[in-house]
Amino acid sequence: MKKTLQCIGMAAICFLSFFSGCSGKQAKKTDEPVTLRIAWWGSQARHDATLAVLDLYTKKTGVRFDAEFLPFDGYFTKLNTLVASNDVYDVFQLGGNFPAYTAYLEPLNGYIKNGTIDTLAAAESSLSTTALNGIQYGISLGMNTYGIVYDPALFEKAGLKEPDSNWTWKEYENDCMTIKQKLGIFGCCQLEDFRAGSVMRIPQHDKNQMLFRQNGSGLDYADDMPIADYFSMRKRLVKAGAYPDPGRINEIKDIESDYLVTGKAAMTYCASNQFIALSGAAKRPLKLVTIPRESKDGPLGVAMQSSQMFGIYNGSKYKEEAAKFISFFVNDPDANRILKGERGVSIMQTVRDTLTPILSPEQKQVYDFVSEMSKLSDVPCVLDPVQQPEIKDLFLRIEDQMLFDKISPEDASKKFHTEAEAIFAKTK
Repeated sequence: MKKTLQCIGMAAICFLSFFSGCSGKQAKKTDEPVTLRIAWWGSQARHDATLAVLDLYTKKTGVRFDAEFLPFDGYFTKLNTLVASNDVYDVFQLGGNFPAYTAYLEPLNGYIKNGTIDTLAAAESSLSTTALNGIQYGISLGMNTYGIVYDPALFEKAGLKEPDSNWTWKEYENDCMTIKQKLGIFGCCQLEDFRAGSVMRIPQHDKNQMLFRQNGSGLDYADDMPIADYFSMRKRLVKAGAYPDPGRINEIKDIESDYLVTGKAAMTYCASNQFIALSGAAKRPLKLVTIPRESKDGPLGVAMQSSQMFGIYNGSKYKEEAAKFISFFVNDPDANRILKGERGVSIMQTVRDTLTPILSPEQKQVYDFVSEMSKLSDVPCVLDPVQQPEIKDLFLRIEDQMLFDKISPEDASKKFHTEAEAIFAKTK
């Protein structure tokens, strides 16, 4: 009887072994936990919140993560190295520069169509910010725009009225000079010169002109005066000590070392989603206001856009799992209670409804600011062409030459125009 049972057992094992592709050997496991490689850039507050969401997803699904987070510059240095070796993260964060990486991004249209990525609560206009030529390359992690963060207490101490949504560059310059004279600190720091001095400044002068054409094929403006005027202002502020020179700017490595945070400046520039981290680092009340205009009744020249997006590497072994995770990240109520819109105001109406009652005063400022800017925004969101990084480097290099008196603001703006056109010409 014992031998009979042993024979039956062996027969069953052989039968199962046949269908599992082995001959008497143990079948290999096929249900090992998936580990997704994921990367992003940002502040410490973003790192902590994102890691908490990853832990939540692991508890809910068993999917694990190999996470990497870096400062902005270091992030793209590392990403470009991985791209060159075809060894990219399964899920990775990109901004308006995503068109430069489309060759490595998995189209998400199919995952949206079959419901793996749930976008039912998102407006089509929000989805379009991370799409190109009808192909959805990513899902926005939040909508944002740009503004000036200022310390109201320092403005009061300097005897200045607080800026409003129609203040001008002339008023901005006067405020910076007054703050330097009365308080002995910088009026402003960290103004993102390429964006403020060209991307925004050109349409402020003429709403029908933009820095880049909509199709990314070249420059879209003729008048160099707006950039020359911006260069001239920057030079006056640096010469007066009301704005940091290039050496002092290079000392700012992160949000925590921004001169507004350390009390050495009364204003700084930021994307709206950075306001929460700035306020947290400063540990004092700050306020958010629009970028100055050329004239009070003139265009603002600012577009609404996606702050960042998550995309999927098209060489990933775990595309389906990556898509499920992205859907969770942008939709799950518990996840978004942790994230609290740090990357920008959610594109999902359901998430906005969930978060509104629990927002901190700083978070409410961001929501109110983005809501106001959505009404004031008067130019389309133009995606960065692949040449944008090289053109931005050119702008900043020429600006430094201008600040060190090697070239006049007028000649600097013309030089930028000519050499930027040449960059497009050589890459066509």
